[in-house]
Amino acid sequence: MMKKDIHVVPHKDGWATKKEGARRVGVTADTQKQAIERAREQAKREHVEVVIHGRNNKIRDSDSYGNDPNPPKDKKH
Repeated sequence: MMKKDIHVVPHKDGWATKKEGARRVGVTADTQKQAIERAREQAKREHVEVVIHGRNNKIRDSDSYGNDPNPPKDKKH
């Protein structure tokens, strides 16, 4: 089974979560922070990655909540 990462993307009413390959968004939120929190909850349950996009839709950050064979060496968490 292919993993389906969860993206936090700009949406017409604020921000939204969207699974890779999905046609529609999952959850909408007023703020990016709220959307990230919802995406993290879901990613922890599903053991996938959260990919955070900025207003320009470029990826600005990501966090893995699965079994990553090469975990990042960053110290942000």
